[in-house]
Amino acid sequence: VVALISLSFGGAVGLMFLMLGCALPQYNQYWPLFVLFFYVLSPIPYCIARRLVDDTDATSNACKELAIFLTTGIVVSAFGLPIVFARAELIYWGACALVLTGNTVIFATILGFFLVFGSNDDFSWQQW
Repeated sequence: VVALISLSFGGAVGLMFLMLGCALPQYNQYWPLFVLFFYVLSPIPYCIARRLVDDTDATSNACKELAIFLTTGIVVSAFGLPIVFARAELIYWGACALVLTGNTVIFATILGFFLVFGSNDDFSWQQW
């Protein structure tokens, strides 16, 4: 229960930083909300690979490595998009810093979710 509350608090704090980067009166640009697509897309390759791959073999698996590679590309894109927006002067650099802080918190929360609920016990996210 403590882990679930901690993860939900982390998600709320990360989304708060993202919304502050968009909605503060001196920034007032909502372009950084496109980062939400990356939040949704980031766990999908790994979840698909976990369904397809049997973890009993000790050798590395190409499917799992491809999923980790795609997830890494999605995470790097989520950090790169606000920087590109700031360089193109669509958003201010302060808003970019708030969005990057929110990205760090959200992706740490997603990682924490997979570490806490990723084991194959009775209460696992794989049941869903």
